[in-house]
Amino acid sequence: MANKPEVTHKELAARFARAREVLRKEEEENKAEGEKKARGKGRGGGVQGGLDGIGAGLNRGTAGAGAGAESTRKRAEFMASHGLLVGVLVWVFFIHVLGIYFFTKGFLLTRLVLDHKSDCKVLPTNIAASSHHSIGSPSDGCWHPKSFEKAIVIIVDALRYDFTVPYTAGTPHHYHNAFPLLHETASKQPANAFLLPFIADPPTATLQRLKGLTTGTLPTFVDVGSNFAGTAIEEDNLVSQLRDAGKNLVHLGDDTWHSLFPGYFDANLTRSYDSFNVWDLHTVDNGVMEHLVPLMQPANLSRWDVIFGHFLGVDHAGHRYGPDHPAMMAKLHQMDVFFREVIDLLDESTLLVVMGDHGMDVKGDHGGESDDEVEAALWMYSKRPLFGRSSEENITPPRTAKERPVGQIDLVPTLSLLLGIPIPFNNLGAPIEEAFIGKDGSDWQNLALVNHLAGGQIKRYQHEYALARGLDDSVTSKPLRIWDDAIDVFSKAGKGHRSTATVWRDAYTRFSNYQRETLSICRSLWARFDLVSMGQGIGILLTCILLLVTYAGGYSGDIIRLNPVLLLRVTAGTGLGVVSGFSVAWFLPDVTSNLDGILFGSAAGGLAGVAFAFFSERTRLSSPLPNTVWGWFSLVSVIGPSIGFASNSYTIWEDDILLFFISTFGFLAIVSSFRQKDVVDRTFGTYQSLIFLVLTRLSSFSRLCREEQMPYCRSTYYASTTSSTSAPWQLLIPFVFAIFLPGIIKSYYQSTRSYEGSAIFWIGFAFRIGLLLTAVFWTLDAADDGDWFAATKRGLLKTVRMSIAQLVLAIALAAGSTTFAWAKPCVNIQMTSPQQGSGSINGAAGDSSAPRSTLTILGYANTFGTHYFLLFTNVLLAVLLLTKPMGHLSLGLLTWQILSLLDLLDANHLLPNTPPTIGDPTPPTSPAIGPTILSLLGSYHFFKTGHQATIASIQWDSAFIPLRTIHYPWTPILVVANTFGAPILTALAVPLLVLWKRTDPKQSTAGPVIRGPPKQEQRQQQQQQQQRQRQQPLLADVARSMTTFLLCHATVACATTVWAAWLRRHLMLYRVFMPRFMLGALVLCVVDLVGILIAVGVGVRASVGSVGEVFGWG
Repeated sequence: MANKPEVTHKELAARFARAREVLRKEEEENKAEGEKKARGKGRGGGVQGGLDGIGAGLNRGTAGAGAGAESTRKRAEFMASHGLLVGVLVWVFFIHVLGIYFFTKGFLLTRLVLDHKSDCKVLPTNIAASSHHSIGSPSDGCWHPKSFEKAIVIIVDALRYDFTVPYTAGTPHHYHNAFPLLHETASKQPANAFLLPFIADPPTATLQRLKGLTTGTLPTFVDVGSNFAGTAIEEDNLVSQLRDAGKNLVHLGDDTWHSLFPGYFDANLTRSYDSFNVWDLHTVDNGVMEHLVPLMQPANLSRWDVIFGHFLGVDHAGHRYGPDHPAMMAKLHQMDVFFREVIDLLDESTLLVVMGDHGMDVKGDHGGESDDEVEAALWMYSKRPLFGRSSEENITPPRTAKERPVGQIDLVPTLSLLLGIPIPFNNLGAPIEEAFIGKDGSDWQNLALVNHLAGGQIKRYQHEYALARGLDDSVTSKPLRIWDDAIDVFSKAGKGHRSTATVWRDAYTRFSNYQRETLSICRSLWARFDLVSMGQGIGILLTCILLLVTYAGGYSGDIIRLNPVLLLRVTAGTGLGVVSGFSVAWFLPDVTSNLDGILFGSAAGGLAGVAFAFFSERTRLSSPLPNTVWGWFSLVSVIGPSIGFASNSYTIWEDDILLFFISTFGFLAIVSSFRQKDVVDRTFGTYQSLIFLVLTRLSSFSRLCREEQMPYCRSTYYASTTSSTSAPWQLLIPFVFAIFLPGIIKSYYQSTRSYEGSAIFWIGFAFRIGLLLTAVFWTLDAADDGDWFAATKRGLLKTVRMSIAQLVLAIALAAGSTTFAWAKPCVNIQMTSPQQGSGSINGAAGDSSAPRSTLTILGYANTFGTHYFLLFTNVLLAVLLLTKPMGHLSLGLLTWQILSLLDLLDANHLLPNTPPTIGDPTPPTSPAIGPTILSLLGSYHFFKTGHQATIASIQWDSAFIPLRTIHYPWTPILVVANTFGAPILTALAVPLLVLWKRTDPKQSTAGPVIRGPPKQEQRQQQQQQQQRQRQQPLLADVARSMTTFLLCHATVACATTVWAAWLRRHLMLYRVFMPRFMLGALVLCVVDLVGILIAVGVGVRASVGSVGEVFGWG
């Protein structure tokens, strides 16, 4: 059948019209027969009968002379109503974004950036009169005599401290003992080198770390979103001070530096490389090594003063494989060999610095604040003996990162003074002891001096910051007392009073205490939240939730007819709000900015407009509280988790809590199915409920544990807890689903005779081919990861793999979208010639038995749902490609769960489109249960696809599955599709709750399912059903279902904002509550866009249009 030519909409409509015309002529010849009814519709999915029988399920106007104009009018009416519905939902998205914006603006920490710059000729403190130092020039040293003329500063991205120290406690991991050079030189040549733990301030993203390493100040969480595209650093920093001092700067490696410091580096000598292709372990590193070594040759020394190099191989090996992998050992060994060569080439006037900007967790990821993520390494080396230790026991580098750590902000004053340039104005770090105490470890006077200089600069910054922020004296009083004590001791030592090492050491200690106290105060200052802005955001979200509750469940009228009124009131309210907000900002500029005033005014005005619209319809408002068991379960399933987010332990174990709620639903569905009166519903519902429950349990075997869950959790998503690659057996999962998943989908189509038309080609062939290619892709990826082939074939392997990925996306998005847009309904129309003696199609006694032709439409019982599901499979194929093999288990089971959910809801009369049955004329429908369970499934499978509510769990490598380099906007889109694949699929599935087993835009069917009561009662039931259906058209059901789904996610997002605000001083704020708030906000925005624009905007419109083109719009 797949080889038959595709029948177009026009051909199918013409075939249906010809059949209708034949039936009409026969009916005219048999007018005496009386009223004709349909033979009924069972679960088989076909519709069969004469003209009137089919007319109940199809539009009567298809074959008539005036049908064209009427159909055109109905089509235009539907399209207009559809556009208005999309407009209302888009406004809801706009309100969600504004609520999140205002809360985020007040919650994510920011600091005031001062534009002051340190000057070489202006000392930060009054010590010029002392004999210790006089103001100099860049050639001699601005504030302190410089120790080096040149510097080579190398960042080995993600160089964790334990990668650099020897491991002898047991069986070493792959990352142990592979980079011994740093520890070896620091131990054997303490006057030439030192190695220390180098503690990063979270967030541990590269861009934020580079800002801290060059400015000496603290990062804030608000910078995380810019990690893909950094903006230039405008505040005073180490690089700008070097340039101002006349230094020729060269950069090699990570191109993030050029985003931060545009135009700072020598264009002829600088070489930058793409930084985010985590699949590439060698290009950047090889480029740095190839260009650094020639620059160190004597003939080229005059061409540069400072070289900044940035290696990425260690970081990329961690992201791709995890730290405990042979690739990590090879990369660390490569670094060891290379830096030995650099040492040999180094001259005595050049300082060599090697450091990590952050660490990595057990899977090789970073971004959070766990110990493994913040504990990097710092190593400094000089051919001249300039470094020292304050005690003999400190000669050997610390065994762990918990001993003698230094902050990464301490690098800025250290390098500044060693190279003879001013300390950047915003610096909060302190000079590193080992760099200034002298080779004998006794130069406490020099150590006190440099800390005096650094402390003086911190004091100057603190003073300017307090003035700019309008802080009172109580904030700075304590550190100022410490400063005065330190100055007193320093001054006495400088004048010769008891000028001993003990006094200088005391002065150094006091200056260090001042720096630490000031740093602590700055942390607290920058942890001050804008409660007004946070309250505005929470207020917007809460008000929107209340209005969504009214729209979805508290309004008894026709919400489709209400949409024009809502949009009119929204427009008027928004316009008035914009004017009011701008006026407030204009006359009270200290209260709010113009932008914030306009945005908040537009949100408040729009919400007020909707509220007024509902108030004007108050006679049709009713209590939105549920009145069924399913309704209450829906409410508890949303409110319960929302309350639970107040607990950090609940948030940490959220995946298990979701498993409980979904399993509880499966159990209740089994009980409900057993209570069904009809044996078919009872059997079918129980069967699908059991399938749903078993699939839920099977999906729980895919798991990625977060650090706080250890040791009570075992990760199965990757090959091991410390790996970021798939186990060999996991590669079979994509092949298994490529074989069986199309067949599973086919079985649900066949249950309603809908495996017809485009479904045969797309599901049986194209979708299966796409799944097989996806399985091949991940096999080739594993071959590349595991070095299954010779190195000479790796380039070809990558090209083939990328070509396959692009082909799969072309099948899913290009071919799939075309198929969905142009596909006719998944039906087959058959016309049977008149048969003598066949009797009446009605089968009722007393009817005449004139021969009749019979029209049979296979698949008509599910014509909307099966057509729409083609869109779901398109997106599913694309998301599967971007998901690792174990994620295929989760998403494949999710697809099956959705189909099972649709059928079990149908059997239990819980779908909005469930028709009444004879003997059960008013089934207790609960439209909220379907969207609620879909929202829970999306959240649950988010965790089952290798994600957690942590920054470190983001799978950045998904951006390079079909691409070699970053391409905007595709790179972020790929990461979003990988991260939120499960919520995206469940958002797409929401219209299926309305379209599944539905036949007509107004839900008119071929009559209720007849199961035995008298014919008079049947007719009465039909009339009642048709009356209800006229009151509840398809778009109204879609609107309520999608709004309920969005309401579930909006409630979770609002709850996480409320608890994050309430617990803003909680110890676990940045580790637990802030990431969960960010996740809730992002998921809400993603499902809003997908549900509104793709599911409702494209999917519903195309599916209804496809059916309408064939069967009419009447």
